[in-house]
Amino acid sequence: MRYTGRKALAALAVAAAVVALTTAPAQATGTPGFTIFVAPGGDDHDRGTPGRPVATLEKARELARGLSARGNVTVALAGGTYRLASPLKFTSEDSGRNGHTITWQALPGQTPVLSGGLPVTGWEQHDPAAGIYVADVPKGVDSRQLYVDGVSAPRAAIPIARTDVQVTPTGLSIVNPALGYLATLPDQDRIEVESQNSFTDRYAPVESITGTTITMRQPAWNNNNWGYDTLAHPFAGGTLLLENSYAFLQTGQWYLDPDAGKVYYKAPAGWDPAHSDVELPRLSSLVQVSGTRTRPVHDLAFRGLHFEHTTWLQPGTSVGYANQQSGTFLAGAYPQPADFLTSCQLGCPLFEAARNSWHQVPAAVQVSAARDISFTGNTFAHLGQVALGIGNDANAHASGAGLGASRITVHRNTFRDDAGSGIVAGGVQPDAHHPADPAMADRDITITDNLVTDVARDYKDMAGVLTTYVTHAVIEHNEVSDLAYDGIDVGWGWGANDPGGSQDYRDRGLYDYQPVYSTPTTLKDTVVRYNLVHGTKKVFHDGGSIYNLSANPGAVIDRNYVYDNHETVGLYLDEGSRYVSLTGNVIQDSGVWAFTNASATNNTNDNTFRGNWYDTGLTRVVTGEPHHNVLDGNVQVADGNWPAEAREVMRQAGIEPGRDPS
Repeated sequence: MRYTGRKALAALAVAAAVVALTTAPAQATGTPGFTIFVAPGGDDHDRGTPGRPVATLEKARELARGLSARGNVTVALAGGTYRLASPLKFTSEDSGRNGHTITWQALPGQTPVLSGGLPVTGWEQHDPAAGIYVADVPKGVDSRQLYVDGVSAPRAAIPIARTDVQVTPTGLSIVNPALGYLATLPDQDRIEVESQNSFTDRYAPVESITGTTITMRQPAWNNNNWGYDTLAHPFAGGTLLLENSYAFLQTGQWYLDPDAGKVYYKAPAGWDPAHSDVELPRLSSLVQVSGTRTRPVHDLAFRGLHFEHTTWLQPGTSVGYANQQSGTFLAGAYPQPADFLTSCQLGCPLFEAARNSWHQVPAAVQVSAARDISFTGNTFAHLGQVALGIGNDANAHASGAGLGASRITVHRNTFRDDAGSGIVAGGVQPDAHHPADPAMADRDITITDNLVTDVARDYKDMAGVLTTYVTHAVIEHNEVSDLAYDGIDVGWGWGANDPGGSQDYRDRGLYDYQPVYSTPTTLKDTVVRYNLVHGTKKVFHDGGSIYNLSANPGAVIDRNYVYDNHETVGLYLDEGSRYVSLTGNVIQDSGVWAFTNASATNNTNDNTFRGNWYDTGLTRVVTGEPHHNVLDGNVQVADGNWPAEAREVMRQAGIEPGRDPS
């Protein structure tokens, strides 16, 4: 239940005694504990007591700073919606000090929502025959998301056949006469093309449409059409869509005109705007936890909070979303071959020159240059990008300080209805894998007992959980489900940054632009254990339900249960995967239960598949020279007759008994 005004104040009185009990042990041992009460109906001139709560999170943060050196601090939030005008920022000054912790938490039984959105009200019929409603919003506010009654509504869009258009160096040429009306549409520069390919999900914005010529904005168009799995030449051509025009509205879809300050919604039959909750995001992030390498933020905890309603506008700009894999994209203009539409569709040297400048999709909740931070029992929902980003590259952090995350715990949270991944930990640029300063390394990231479901709704190329260059990431007892792409992905770099490099990347020209490293990357000792992964690969066939990329010494993928992946790959070791042990996993109804992307030149070597169970699917693990991959004691099961050991893995996989995330 959400509380506002007097209702929140009344709830404080009931909850204050409960919160006091939680601070009593600290007081009993001689260490004072302090509680700051916050409620939407409070007053920032008050002191933050149960009877006189403050109103804003910013004021509570100020009060916490003044108390943290003296004892543990609890910031207790009453239920209700806290609408943020700007992201809530935690710097080094907001750390727990002298061994103390600052905990931001919900009052018992209440639901505080940190929202970056605006409520949309005052709906009127705009086109009754078509069921289209209109409402006013502030002029200039733009968004790629709209949430109707707690669910993200899709933008106005229509699918087209790839044969309807022809790719040119400057855009598209319309071949199907039925699309001739596009040249008559207003606001053509808000229209976008989305291309769902083999493993990439690409967005390119239109500049103008004249006759049968669609001119696309640059550099988005060029960047989406070179490298691998491009818009022009996808490895497996999936859906192609035209998006974001009033003319495309279908039932359940919406369109925003920011210049006019109007949002349109083509409602399903029986929709009642008077009893509907519609939220339009206006912030691109909600919470930013970031210090510096010499003064990291530390000893902060977040419990029982809801993080909701953000957007990410970059795909609609001239940069577009030139997606490369798993939420990385090209963010600038690069030198390209003149004939890139033909010569650079399976990579080329100039494409390799751009590889180390790939950016990451930023998160709604960002953590970098930080240690000893925990998220427990929170809900990350209705977010327009990655939900929680931990130690990503600097370009993905609004603070400008990336990486440097250590001892971060993510436990018993729910991630749902988000546009990007649930969790992304680690970066992809050189400082992520060979940090110039040891303080930049990401390490000891623990992700346990979380529900990650129905995420990556808009940027479908993203896994539910991704960790890249992280030392000792533990991904254990999570349930990851309902995804267009992979469930859990680990690693980065295709082996190119591992000691000695990769012959594949010598041949492609990468080392004309970066060194061949002689030392290992920071990726090692990953644990992926007892996870329940299902309902994956709904759009993209490439990748795997559980996936590793590059050398990962000491990695263990152990006793996970994978099913319902649309007969794709269950356990996937991609280029350069080395030293990974995969044991005791149960893989049900896959097309390929185990796969190594191994060639004589890509170092996918020295991995072990031992004691796994599977019922269907091929075994595509290369075991001979020079790979030395091992297959040992794996058992194919017929007619659902799983042995007791396999049934025990099935039973234990996923969220452990206790309070399930909700």
